Amino acid sequence: MAAGDSSAPAQDALEKLCRAYWYPLYVFVRRRGYPAHDAQDLTQSFFERLLDKRYLSGVDRTKGKFRSFLLAALEHFLANDWRRNQAQKRGGGVSFISLDDDSIEEQYLQLAGGTLPESIFERQWAATLLEQVLLQLRAEFAASNKEALFEALKIFLTGEKQTTAYAELAARFGTTEAALKMAVSRMRHRYGEILREEIAKTVSSPDQVEDELRALFAALSG
Repeated sequence: MAAGDSSAPAQDALEKLCRAYWYPLYVFVRRRGYPAHDAQDLTQSFFERLLDKRYLSGVDRTKGKFRSFLLAALEHFLANDWRRNQAQKRGGGVSFISLDDDSIEEQYLQLAGGTLPESIFERQWAATLLEQVLLQLRAEFAASNKEALFEALKIFLTGEKQTTAYAELAARFGTTEAALKMAVSRMRHRYGEILREEIAKTVSSPDQVEDELRALFAALSG
């Protein structure tokens, strides 16, 4: 809703959103059969259109999830706008995609084949959401000069294989094992809070957060 406003803060909000969530849309376009370069151009042009034409000005929070709206807007763009703009080069607008970064395509090629574009969009949206939550949590730890602690304990959040025992970590940070377990518990609690805060920004009402959370984790496990 803020991004649909015409004010400078709203434009900043929209730009931040685009920078965070362009990859799931890029993957969708790519899975629709477009070559890598065309998919990059399309995704970039789509976000420029959002900024220039204020597609978000008509968003109604009571009519569905933001990710569903964004995907529908992209599908409309692909069907109606790409043909008209195919010969036009990207203008001087804000760039969200690093076209010289080969890791973008390498990351896409690692995805499972045969997955429908819509399903892979849902999965990548969920993965990107969790990445944003992790980045925010890292920033909070860094603000308290505890970034090293975060890096050591994040394995208890991300499902990475735990090769280091609590006792070893406690010794490394000069604390007790019990205190370290308490720190992990608090970290998990804060992670859950941030996750729900992020989801709440993209649904119509607070009572939809848990349903959206289940849907996103189902997309990740699908």
